[in-house]
Amino acid sequence: MRFCTLVYFLLIISGLFGCKNFEKTRTIKLAHGLDVNHSVHLAMVKMGVDLNELSDGKLILEIYPSQQLGTERQCLELLQIGSLDMTKVSVGVLENFAPKMKVLGLPFLFRDREHAFKVLDGPVGRQLLEDGEKYWLKGLGYYDAGSRSFYTKDRPINSPEDLDGLKIRVMESVTAIDMVTSLGGSPTPISWGELYTSLQQGVVDGAENNPPSFYLSRHYEVCKYYSLDEHTVLPDVLLAGTHLWKRLSSEEKEWLTQAVENSISYQRKLWMESEKEALDAVQEAGVKIIRPDKTLFSEKIKGIYEQYKVNEELYRLIQEIQETR
Repeated sequence: MRFCTLVYFLLIISGLFGCKNFEKTRTIKLAHGLDVNHSVHLAMVKMGVDLNELSDGKLILEIYPSQQLGTERQCLELLQIGSLDMTKVSVGVLENFAPKMKVLGLPFLFRDREHAFKVLDGPVGRQLLEDGEKYWLKGLGYYDAGSRSFYTKDRPINSPEDLDGLKIRVMESVTAIDMVTSLGGSPTPISWGELYTSLQQGVVDGAENNPPSFYLSRHYEVCKYYSLDEHTVLPDVLLAGTHLWKRLSSEEKEWLTQAVENSISYQRKLWMESEKEALDAVQEAGVKIIRPDKTLFSEKIKGIYEQYKVNEELYRLIQEIQETR
């Protein structure tokens, strides 16, 4: 009698829920520090849609933008301990966690955007992503973050000499600090979320970033000079924590990898459009766009490359990058 009752109970449960409802749904939490209108965020939204379709609803992406879960550094720390699944950070911040990444932050390393993509999507880029795994960070790919240039409040930057005495906000990056120091400025690390107020209050005299970030952050309201010296081509890196990666099945990894690849292609297209839109918008808002002689800046930072000769592994990476055709 008890056996029949048990069978009857199981049949009722099966009928109510169906077999498919017992399939697990995994939610992946992704946090980043950018505005919801940024091309990176829009690409992540596409990633979530694609991931849902590829997995037939078994993998769900939850996105937390605008530093809701912390700064880029804090998100990396959350990844390392398994409290966050995925994030996007600048290579400049990532170098503090995965030291070899610092080579990508060297000024005037890439000849142009095409050269940068060949390096990032090729053996060197993959090697750098794989190197992060020893630090509990699984590199998934590179988003386009364009070229970084200086913007200032009170005076234009036409040559490195114009940086003398200016406090310039930089990321928490030794490479960025060395670069600004070599050019004559005073590097001041400040988190992205605090920068607008710091510019307003005069804590710093300027900063350096790409056109969309300059525009979407509304820093153009404070800084009226934008000097396109394009000193670094610093990509954004999409990462998963190794805690998450080890939990995923082979099939789930394939779904996520495909969704990531789709989002990278999509983001790079959006980026090209957003750069032009940003420059047009800040000019309309009264920002003076300056196009200085870049060789004046590149000549001043040659000493940075000399420092890397003592590290054979990093110097070899630099040579591989420069030789990529």
